[in-house]
Amino acid sequence: MKISFNMQLAINNWQKVKKSHCRIGHYILHIVYCLLPIVILNSCSISKSSFSPHKKYSPEQLNKDYSIFRGALEESHPGIYWYTSKNEMDSFFDWGKNQITDSLTEEGFRKILSYVISKINCGHTVTRSSKAFARYRDTNMNKVFPLSLKIWPGSSSADDTATVAANLIRKDTTLTRGVVVKKINHQPISTILDTLCQYISSDGYNMTHKYQSLSNRGGFGAAFTSVYGQKENYFIDYLGDDGTEKTAVLPPYNPRADSLNRNAISRFAKTSRAERKKQIMLGTRNLRVDSLNRIAFMDLGSFSRNLKLKPFFRTSFKEMRHKKIKNLVVDVRGNGGGSVTNSTLLTKFIVNRKFKVADSLYANTRNSRYQKYIEGYFFNRLFMLFMTSKKKDGKYHFGYFERHYFNSKKKNHFNGNVYILTGGNSFSATTLFTQTVKQQDNVTVVGEETGGGAYGNTAWLIPDLILPETNIRFRLPLFRLVIDKNIPKDGRGVQPEVTAAPTTEAIRRGIDYKMEKVMELIKSHQ
Repeated sequence: MKISFNMQLAINNWQKVKKSHCRIGHYILHIVYCLLPIVILNSCSISKSSFSPHKKYSPEQLNKDYSIFRGALEESHPGIYWYTSKNEMDSFFDWGKNQITDSLTEEGFRKILSYVISKINCGHTVTRSSKAFARYRDTNMNKVFPLSLKIWPGSSSADDTATVAANLIRKDTTLTRGVVVKKINHQPISTILDTLCQYISSDGYNMTHKYQSLSNRGGFGAAFTSVYGQKENYFIDYLGDDGTEKTAVLPPYNPRADSLNRNAISRFAKTSRAERKKQIMLGTRNLRVDSLNRIAFMDLGSFSRNLKLKPFFRTSFKEMRHKKIKNLVVDVRGNGGGSVTNSTLLTKFIVNRKFKVADSLYANTRNSRYQKYIEGYFFNRLFMLFMTSKKKDGKYHFGYFERHYFNSKKKNHFNGNVYILTGGNSFSATTLFTQTVKQQDNVTVVGEETGGGAYGNTAWLIPDLILPETNIRFRLPLFRLVIDKNIPKDGRGVQPEVTAAPTTEAIRRGIDYKMEKVMELIKSHQ
């Protein structure tokens, strides 16, 4: 939903609420580059010398892990050949094995795994660093790539646009917000993007999610460093005000030397755990109503079980009924998924007909030869035994959701105009919600294609498998979910009915172009 690189991408974990079982979801969402609050949240008693990122593993160790990696995916992944044929996938697996010719560090080996696993074209199937590496990273303030970029596609890869969204080198007045970047270290941005996207998992052939992953704060820098390595200086070719290409040189950003960042850490350290939890809750789901009681804005950053969404939805829709709200804007641009129970409940308040969560929901197997490496295997196995049954196709189906129709809510049901804001970070359970309600005349999807697949995805149970030698983890989805079998299986997300795409001018001015489009639509319907 959130790009699976073992760099700075996890640094904002304190802001993200952990998604639960469906978690149908990439994504990298809102990583604050300066990142240092993590230093506070993670135990500083961890010895930095207890783990070395430079440790190398022998070819024998790497081949053992790679055999488990490939075997578990071939055995259990329900969508491994959904968008990639077996012959193609076999060639990718063989390619990965052929790269193991010498000893490698964890980062080097994980880079190979990330490349191979992305070829499954499943946004839920990603690699993660070992827990030891994650602790090391969180307590070591390494230098990072200094720019955050907003990236979007053109009519061809050569026309892709990369614009500066933020520059961590605050004293630099050249590469400011809205400046278009053409090359980095003498490589065209199109070449760099083509390379980085080879390591990013997404549902089907969805490029919107990949570009959004790179656009998330810190996303491009983490990916670039993982693939190309850290540099002493970065040569940035950009478009000047006169339209000509110019070159600027930037050093990497050093968080240790940033006094402003240290002050932020100090302030954060004084914040109580209860206050942090409250801030996260308010930042992830809230309802705002304009002063004229015409429009309600519901911001939903997740469908996680931890957000107490059931009472939130009930009180929100009750408030909208009492205030006679006619227009509702549901912002799920940053919603990577979570509990299907929560996404289904929101759907009930908006949908005007009976609906199913899935046309089919099944697993390949109930057992695994690799059970000792799979986290939570015992409980997942119990779930499989009691909740699934084997059908004629040889698959283990979760029949309840294949058969059951949910009814819309009668009490406090919203009957006004609904505008759903979507983008590349809209994933998993968010896709289920959007796909179900978009068919209604009073619902308009605005923005960009969702990151999650419109036809379906892998979902429900997604345990980590921990490779025994390197302790690298990867997510292993156990269920395949088809939302609507009548939708073409074209590997794309839910398409917006009204497109609101970024522009260089909008980025430069810091305009919320999707919200502006919604306000235009509401005004035109008055």
